[in-house]
Amino acid sequence: EMFDHAYNSYMDYAYPADELMPLSCRGRLIMILYKVLLNKLDEFEEAVKKTVRDVRFDNDIVVSVFETNIRVLGGLLGAHVMADVLKQRGERMQWYRDELLHMAKELGYRLLPAFNTTSGLPYPRVNLRYGVVNPLSRTGTESDTCTACAGTTILEFAALSRLSGDPIFEEHARKAMDVLWEKRQRGSDLVGTVINIHNGDWVRRDSGVGAGIDSYYEYLMKAYILLGDKVYLNRFNTHYSAIMKYISQPPLLLNVHMHNPTINVRSWMDSLLAFFPGLQVLRGDLKPAIETHEMLYQVTKQHNFLPEAFTTEFRVHWGQHPLRPEFAESTYFLYKATGDPYYLNVGQSIVEKLNTHARVPCGFAAVQDVRTGTHEDRMDSFFLAEMFKYLYLLFSEKSQLPINIDDYIFTTEAHLLPVSLSTTQPPCHTNNTEPQAHEDDLFSYSCPSAQTLFPNNPTFAKTIRDSYKYLTGVGRAQQASPVRGIELPLHDMGLEPIEFLKSMGISLTPLTELVSASQGSAFQDSQKGVYKLKLVAEVSQTPEHEEVVPLIVQLISPPFLGRTVLTAGSAKFGMDLTKQEHGVKGSIVKSVPYTACGPIENAVELQGHIALALRGDCMFAAKARRLQEAGATGVIFIDHREGSSSAETPLFQMVGDGEPTNDITVPLVFLFSKEGATLTATLQEHHNVDVLLLPKEKQLGKEKPEKLNIKFRLAKEGDFAEGETESTTIQLVLEQSETDTETNNEAASLMRENQETRSSPQKDPESSP
Repeated sequence: EMFDHAYNSYMDYAYPADELMPLSCRGRLIMILYKVLLNKLDEFEEAVKKTVRDVRFDNDIVVSVFETNIRVLGGLLGAHVMADVLKQRGERMQWYRDELLHMAKELGYRLLPAFNTTSGLPYPRVNLRYGVVNPLSRTGTESDTCTACAGTTILEFAALSRLSGDPIFEEHARKAMDVLWEKRQRGSDLVGTVINIHNGDWVRRDSGVGAGIDSYYEYLMKAYILLGDKVYLNRFNTHYSAIMKYISQPPLLLNVHMHNPTINVRSWMDSLLAFFPGLQVLRGDLKPAIETHEMLYQVTKQHNFLPEAFTTEFRVHWGQHPLRPEFAESTYFLYKATGDPYYLNVGQSIVEKLNTHARVPCGFAAVQDVRTGTHEDRMDSFFLAEMFKYLYLLFSEKSQLPINIDDYIFTTEAHLLPVSLSTTQPPCHTNNTEPQAHEDDLFSYSCPSAQTLFPNNPTFAKTIRDSYKYLTGVGRAQQASPVRGIELPLHDMGLEPIEFLKSMGISLTPLTELVSASQGSAFQDSQKGVYKLKLVAEVSQTPEHEEVVPLIVQLISPPFLGRTVLTAGSAKFGMDLTKQEHGVKGSIVKSVPYTACGPIENAVELQGHIALALRGDCMFAAKARRLQEAGATGVIFIDHREGSSSAETPLFQMVGDGEPTNDITVPLVFLFSKEGATLTATLQEHHNVDVLLLPKEKQLGKEKPEKLNIKFRLAKEGDFAEGETESTTIQLVLEQSETDTETNNEAASLMRENQETRSSPQKDPESSP
């Protein structure tokens, strides 16, 4: 029902556009394989006809090679395989003449120009009509690509070669995989995140299993399953040993430096690593899969969904959730491997949260920030292709499916390719890669077997999970904090106790109740002039996200003259604007290319100006370096997500790329798209626009509150200094609090001396704190 709601909304409001915008109910490829798994065979046949009739690839558009391969090419191949199965049964699809396969082959040829590099690693983008080198292509200037982008074509390209009989696709995909393998760091057997497509040098050397690398590891394992080539398994096992040695810190998976893997390069994880427990299940390594999956489940309990990034303390680092399916994918694989009904309950929680927090009248909307629950006007095609498929299969029995699911392997976009391709179709003729020597372990050639790993122990999964049950604190019974007495030697510091601690970086939350008599007696006075204070305090949790100092972009040239002020976020690198007394002033110029992810083409124009650059395609730090080298005196990044605004989304700080960022010295600010649209529209209308980048509290023209200085001193009642009178003096009465009955002699004596002053507003300074 959930799939029908999403799919029918797409067909009603968006088809034949690429994707549905579920809040505005309009369009912005069509994933049809799922209809077969649902046994909706009539709807599947109709969807195939519409695809053949309406989809054309001879278009002057620049597309991502990675996304087009996994979403479009994989979807066509999976649908062709299903159409052929139904036709062979003789019940339907008798009209089908491999039209989807022919479309897939045409698309494959249109993607091939991207592989025309000196290394064999593909360009990240290609023009479907003009390729890469054609002057009309509007691409081909990129020099870098991510490891996953280059290493996630072998399943689709090899299947296309073996189904069509043309080996060129598998040859190019294999060559890219060979290059990545050769470029691994030989000491650690890890790969980096971004690589130069021309010379094979690593651009970003942080290594993990999440964004930028994830599906490269996935496709090594699955290439062995699909194609039967042991070379891929040997490579995967080598990488996997390195991952478990350096990156896996159960239940966490933390990025490290590929050349020095004992060093963590960041303290947060991204949500794409949620696929990894499922991959570990395929390898048969169930214990770490259960551990990491349980950690992820605890995070979803805390935030409803997995944030795009979260810290090692499980706080939100980046709050967006575009309805990613990786957690549901791993849940499905763990249930199939263990048969533990616990994972059915996890699946049920996913279903309920989607219906409660993401369902809208025209489909399901991405969550802009898990902390606020605000929606984003997007429903990516992977949501249809993957999420409902894994959830439906999780709750289904094999007998309810029209195909034997074990005869197929899932691509990274959850399209099904038959494992029979390893035997019924010839392999690539140019496979000359020698197998790598690797020390085998229990899981090197095994399928997952709970009975082998945990014989006669059906509760093994629960035993592992219980260690991480209260990892994030959710569900744990609240217990009163133990109360402790703190002895504070204040001497002549002139600071009150809490302020004294604050000066040392310690924050205390005073409680309302004092220590009960049963928890101790009054403090012992060890020396004269030392005031003993009993503080009852508990450690309070720090906020879920770091406090971000709001910055502004203030338009100061005519006709604005400071009246237009745009709220901006800051960066954890570059110039610290809070330390600039008057901010940074400059006129703004758009970067060309706008994303600043390639060579800057308008460096002369940018010289001495503040650059505007669009978020996306590469890291903030990479953009900043290019623009700084081009002569920009500052950078304003603008969000590429349509409709985002500072009024609806909490500000965040831009982070670096895992490499040192000391070389970046220009100021950097971030505008959400609504504020960015105001700025770009102003630039388009007035051409010459001056802005001021500064903290919000230093905004030009803003009235500053008057400060009132209050001076405190201890004195006897009526003892006024020169110029003071009773009418102009605030008198603070310091009263002795009640003490325990078991006070020592010295404390009791001190109390008797002060007893006479209880009714008067003054105390002797010699005996006062």
